[in-house]
Amino acid sequence: MKFQRLIFISAFILTFVFTAFSQTPTPTPTVEEDEGVIEVKSRLIIVPVSVLDSNGQAVTGLTAKDFRVSEENKIQEIAEVSTAEKVPLEIVVLFDISASTDALFKFEQETAAEFLKTVMRPEDRATIFTVGSAPRLVQSRETAEKSAEAIKSILPTKEFTAFYDSVAAAAEHLQKNTPQGRRKVIIVISDGEDTNSVRISKAIQDGYRKLGSKIDTMDRKTLYQLTVANRDKASLSERERVLQGLQNADTVFYSINPAGNSLQLNKMSRFGQENLQRFADDTGGTAFLPKFLPTSNKDELQNAANTRRNAEILQQIFRQLTNELQAQYLIQYYSDAEFPVNRYVKLDIGLQNPRNFRTRARQGYFVK
Repeated sequence: MKFQRLIFISAFILTFVFTAFSQTPTPTPTVEEDEGVIEVKSRLIIVPVSVLDSNGQAVTGLTAKDFRVSEENKIQEIAEVSTAEKVPLEIVVLFDISASTDALFKFEQETAAEFLKTVMRPEDRATIFTVGSAPRLVQSRETAEKSAEAIKSILPTKEFTAFYDSVAAAAEHLQKNTPQGRRKVIIVISDGEDTNSVRISKAIQDGYRKLGSKIDTMDRKTLYQLTVANRDKASLSERERVLQGLQNADTVFYSINPAGNSLQLNKMSRFGQENLQRFADDTGGTAFLPKFLPTSNKDELQNAANTRRNAEILQQIFRQLTNELQAQYLIQYYSDAEFPVNRYVKLDIGLQNPRNFRTRARQGYFVK
């Protein structure tokens, strides 16, 4: 019995030694040893950063020594900086097909299609979603030509808008399907308003159920005010939930709001633009708010002139967006700070010598 046990132990030891030496060792950035147990303590943080000059043109040729990264006011050591030329691009385009964006829909399609052909290289991929009563995946991870055709095939509708669900679906798609080492970008053409996301609809319906029989005695104005209050409360919660999804996917958010000059007409429109601005600011993107001219005047000549001007404005926005994407760097560093899971960590990304350059980068991340 002792002899058999000795043979078993010897075989176990030999197997362990053989396995250990046959595997390729993977270096870990920071480790701690406690009685033979190795615990990885650092986290790889990826930060896409855009650098533009005073004319809005891409600043190229920067290296790790040109950047400064601070995490919770503590300077971090940059491990690697990759340029846009070396890092493939993964884009998700979200098209709002609801009635609120109908006026300029064709121009948006044509300009967005040409933008993809301009900004995408053979190794880049684009995914197309529509924003309607629910998010709909039109096409997943295709080349510029196929993506442009997919965009042109989209038809507008009179549906409600599930804005939050659509942005969340796009972030999740990027997180699950993007190969490692790519830049991830979401471009949304929408007013940012939401009338049909699952949690928004549920909050409104829950409000009705809580009223019970009282709902029959309420006048329309009071009932509307209660509905709006429930919707707005749920919207604030959804904004934070979706933002965390964008941050977890290491995604930069850009938006173009076709609402333009009508933004100040109501509270919901203003709240929609606040959604777009918050997502862009916190992830290092841009929320474009063009001042489109009216095209429903009685003067047809004026309408034609305004239409041409609106097309020029849209083209200019996409040119600026192209510049920003071509000016992106991918900064990587290892954080050894001990933060609890889901803790929001503040970042400050800049240049050692800013000159007249502008940088855009995510303002923080959630610990995974």
